[in-house]
Amino acid sequence: MQRKRTRLILALLLPIQIIALQILKNFPEFVEVYYSQGIYPVISKISRYIFGWIPFSIGDVFYLLIAVLAIRWLYKNIRRLRFEPAKFLIDIAATVSMVYFVFHLLWGLNYYRVPLHKTLGIDYEYTTEELIETTRRLVAKSNEMHRQLGYPDSVKIDLPYSQREIFKKSLDGYKTISKEYPSLAYSPRSLKKSGWSLGLTYMGYSGYYNPFSGEAQVNNLIKTYKFPVVSCHEEAHQLGYAAENEANFIATLATINNDDTYIQYSGYIFALRYCVNEIARRDMDAYNEILETINPGILASYKEMRDFWESYKNPFEAFSKGFWDQFLKANNQSRGIMSYSYMVALVVNYFEDTPF
Repeated sequence: MQRKRTRLILALLLPIQIIALQILKNFPEFVEVYYSQGIYPVISKISRYIFGWIPFSIGDVFYLLIAVLAIRWLYKNIRRLRFEPAKFLIDIAATVSMVYFVFHLLWGLNYYRVPLHKTLGIDYEYTTEELIETTRRLVAKSNEMHRQLGYPDSVKIDLPYSQREIFKKSLDGYKTISKEYPSLAYSPRSLKKSGWSLGLTYMGYSGYYNPFSGEAQVNNLIKTYKFPVVSCHEEAHQLGYAAENEANFIATLATINNDDTYIQYSGYIFALRYCVNEIARRDMDAYNEILETINPGILASYKEMRDFWESYKNPFEAFSKGFWDQFLKANNQSRGIMSYSYMVALVVNYFEDTPF
């Protein structure tokens, strides 16, 4: 009897949690002070200290066990859906309620924190003219670094490091930017190759953060210029920056401020691609003009990335991206996947006052 009552209470708490979060999103300063800069850093560091030293992803194992247990439970209880539908649905709602609570306690409340441009003191509005100017500067810098690394303009640059070496190097940029932005200090590291990389690729993802184990997983099938950026992106999630656009910008800062020139290069051409794509949406004439000024070797890196994803394109990817889009919208990112364009606003306004 007590067990049934507990399940019913947990099930009833699910809608209460949802309503509470809708109220909480109106108080980002409260979330920022007491959770994102208060409780969460402690939770995150404890998780990374516990699981970071383990050479494989505990989070991947966790998800596998959850999937097995869920299938086993459904197999044993599916008949209840016909004979005891109310109890069956209460059990599911109770389980979802617990997972929902733990997810937000361990990480999810970061979706409701103060926007990054406010905490870093960066504007987020810009004109097309400012975008074009920043993009031209990024083109010049990227072309310069391409030649500085000793490659002809037409040759695609491959990073001369193993993935594990890139993981280690990712810490360097965070040490640098934390001097200006203490909230971006990152340690200890808990960054790993995902055991589900093939599945991630078919779903169209470069990596993911596991909020239950605090680990950052990177798709190890990505062997392109984006690997350092993806690594730093997932580390940004570990710091509590849940929004994808904000994690992208932090990854840009962490890579371009790395001591290693190859890592810097990957960061600059990453930011450049975002800006060029945004110009294409605003001014095709300017886009075509700027495209002709980019080294062919850089464009070859972009093509390599496109070809990689194209080779794994499948109908399930559209479903996966649709689900993720709805997830983002449900977690205080009103534009869903399209909210990634906010990254451009951060880049333009950051580089407006920052020489490079």
